[in-house]
Amino acid sequence: MNLRHLEMELERLEGFERPTSRLEQYRTPAPVAARLLHHAAMQGAIEGRRVLDPGCGTGVLACGAALLGASAVTGLDIDPAAVAVARRNADRLGLDIEFLVADVRDSSLEWDRFASDTVVMNPPFGAQKVHADRPFIDRALELAGEVYGIFNQGSAAFVAAYTEGRAVVEEVIRCEFPMRRTFAHHRRDRVDITVEVIHLRRI
Repeated sequence: MNLRHLEMELERLEGFERPTSRLEQYRTPAPVAARLLHHAAMQGAIEGRRVLDPGCGTGVLACGAALLGASAVTGLDIDPAAVAVARRNADRLGLDIEFLVADVRDSSLEWDRFASDTVVMNPPFGAQKVHADRPFIDRALELAGEVYGIFNQGSAAFVAAYTEGRAVVEEVIRCEFPMRRTFAHHRRDRVDITVEVIHLRRI
């Protein structure tokens, strides 16, 4: 599946029904998701691999990984409503994906069962809670050797420092992330921000 076809398929998916600002529930734009996934696939990190999407939201990245031939895909999210939408999205595309309600910070879970080859994720940017992305980075590196994540522009230096001794930043890809009006405090219908797709490799 080429990049444009993947983007078109992901455009068909539902977004959040009642997004929560506390959880930073912004829909992952199809062009950004497709670019991350297609790039990971070109590096051999998707097809035939076990893929995990922590903080999956409505399942855009998880669905894209399944479309690109992952051998197994699991999506986790703390919000049951988001997981319900993710399951509908997978059904819409005829995909077999396991979606579960789970908190990446929950140390009581048997996390070994979620061990994967690759993590794809769009963690919170930390607008509502500083360093909200850290538990996602920690869990991702615990569970997979290859991690592809979407972060705020300028995050690469922090991610490199935070993961020093555990992972290396293989590359950083900058792309536009269109954020549509989602919450009452938003003043414009759309704001384009720049994000960094960061590829981490566990060492």
